[in-house]
Amino acid sequence: RAMTATSGPGFSLMMEGLGYAVFTETPVVIVDIQRAGPCTGQATRVGAGDIMQARWGAHGDVQLIALSPWSVQEMFELTAEAFNLAEQYRVPVVLLGEEAVGHLRERIRIPERIRIMRRDRSKDRPPFGTEDPAGIPPMPVFGDGARLLVTGSTHDAWGIRRTEDPEVHKGLVERINRKIMDRREEICRTEGYFLEDAEQAVLAYGFTARSALHAVRKLRDEGRKVGLLRLQSLWPFPEHAVASLGEKVRRILVPEMNMGQVLGEVRKVVHCQVEGYHQVNGEVIYPDAIVGAMEGRL
Repeated sequence: RAMTATSGPGFSLMMEGLGYAVFTETPVVIVDIQRAGPCTGQATRVGAGDIMQARWGAHGDVQLIALSPWSVQEMFELTAEAFNLAEQYRVPVVLLGEEAVGHLRERIRIPERIRIMRRDRSKDRPPFGTEDPAGIPPMPVFGDGARLLVTGSTHDAWGIRRTEDPEVHKGLVERINRKIMDRREEICRTEGYFLEDAEQAVLAYGFTARSALHAVRKLRDEGRKVGLLRLQSLWPFPEHAVASLGEKVRRILVPEMNMGQVLGEVRKVVHCQVEGYHQVNGEVIYPDAIVGAMEGRL
């Protein structure tokens, strides 16, 4: 099992390796503590500008999994879950934290037992192909006695380079995409708060969702029918949960510590009014800012 941790500039330098890991179906966990960018930016200040980089930073058609913790407890829990997802789907998993969570001090509960995913290590079957067009092949580890060929070039089910074969390339690219997209409902994670009677909603993720929950509670104390949908995972994008929210409420506010990276994804799947609140000054979004943004549209 392998992992690494970084922040925005280091994450930028990892993009070629990230694409290699996707194409070779190598399980790896990357913890990206996002800070205010671009470039060196404000090196110790908060930001959430790596959302699209995680999804689209590697060239070609790739799929990966990205999680969005909002607390120290979830940094612990989702790191363990990230390893399980990486093993289960043979794919890189990115933990998209933010500086505010990275520097947060909170008590956490460490369970006596943690679920650990054991991948299929069969060495007598192809390690890069299955009969299932959305299948996940077995992956032996070094020392199991399997003779493995690993390459970042187009390869067949046994890892042999087939760079001139269009059908091999087509089948490989489609499978590594479908193995994630066909299982998105199993992978996506969201949490709803006060949505039963909500007429308007805040959609938030990461540290900003903490402020959003506080803001929603304040608005409800004032008699406003407002709810919160928190995205605990960002990629694959939880389209079904977001679309369902759009059918229920008439307006959605998306507060983000960037210029609207998730806002655009929300607008793709809902038909109600969607507004963004963007903050890129290296500070967290406070609850009062979200309350003010919501009250201007209530």
